[in-house]
Amino acid sequence: MKSLSLLRLFIVCIALFAPVRPADAHESRPIYLEITETQTGSFRLNWKAPPSIPAANLPVIALPDYCVVAGDVSRIPLNAHYGRRIFNCLSPLLGAEIAIDFTNYNPSVSTLIKIKTMKGEEHLGLLGPQETRWRIPNAETPGSVARQYAFLGMQHIWKGWDHLLFLIGLLWIAGGLRRILITITGFTLAHSATLALSALELLSPPTPPVEAAIALSIIFLAREIAVGRRNTLTWRYPVAVSSSFGLLHGLGFAAVLKEIGFPQTELLTGLLFFNVGVEFGQIVFIAGVAAITVAAATVIKHTPYRKLVGPATLATSARLTAAYAIGIMASFWLIERIMGFG
Repeated sequence: MKSLSLLRLFIVCIALFAPVRPADAHESRPIYLEITETQTGSFRLNWKAPPSIPAANLPVIALPDYCVVAGDVSRIPLNAHYGRRIFNCLSPLLGAEIAIDFTNYNPSVSTLIKIKTMKGEEHLGLLGPQETRWRIPNAETPGSVARQYAFLGMQHIWKGWDHLLFLIGLLWIAGGLRRILITITGFTLAHSATLALSALELLSPPTPPVEAAIALSIIFLAREIAVGRRNTLTWRYPVAVSSSFGLLHGLGFAAVLKEIGFPQTELLTGLLFFNVGVEFGQIVFIAGVAAITVAAATVIKHTPYRKLVGPATLATSARLTAAYAIGIMASFWLIERIMGFG
């Protein structure tokens, strides 16, 4: 009886799962499309579909209306489906839409699309199981790259608290307007140089040590502010410190750009305007710090506390407070980044 019960259970399981159609099962392997521009106006389409899709329901790939089929070579081996098709297009594909349709039903399979142009641009698209349309990104132009990377530069400097704290330290040590301009200019030229060298792959140090060294540079400035010895090289020639550490911060900017991705055809434009964005972001930040400093000085000037302790004591308290606040934050970053070494 026990064996009969097991047999009945087995039959019930078969009855429950047998009706499942291929459309109900999830195929983890995607459909893969690769479109390559072989010559101006001519594109080669290679496609591959997983074997779970029946031959009668293979994907039908449609390019824009201005593309005409020039050749069709396909074969179906035992373990998968492959195909190749040549298209002649009157206009570029960048910015156009590609359609992936099925004869009978959508098999709930993802689609991976890769397109390569003769200019060297590459674009990847990943469509979900229910998506059947993909808009190819527009071609890179100097104007679009300039706008995009200038914004990225501003965004990075405003979100990069380590770079902002370093700037605050430089401003504190530089003091006067003329010294501030010279110091910031040195920082700008230095980080622009290493950013360009890294983008051109002439310099590529590992990122974690660079990030840790940036935190260490902030600690160095915090110590100089706390000690307050005006006869040191840092206080007398802040541009020397801003330039030397600027080389280091440029490598940090390069690491961020590598994560974002460099422009594929407008590299110099992207580098130039990323720097422009960084500099604009720095100017806005410096102006904000200056406005806050002037406002705070005006308020403090009219407070009874200033008369009680005296201007010198008040200035010392502000200097030490700023130095320890900057140093503590940078020390935390240093420990955190060292612990992240792989």
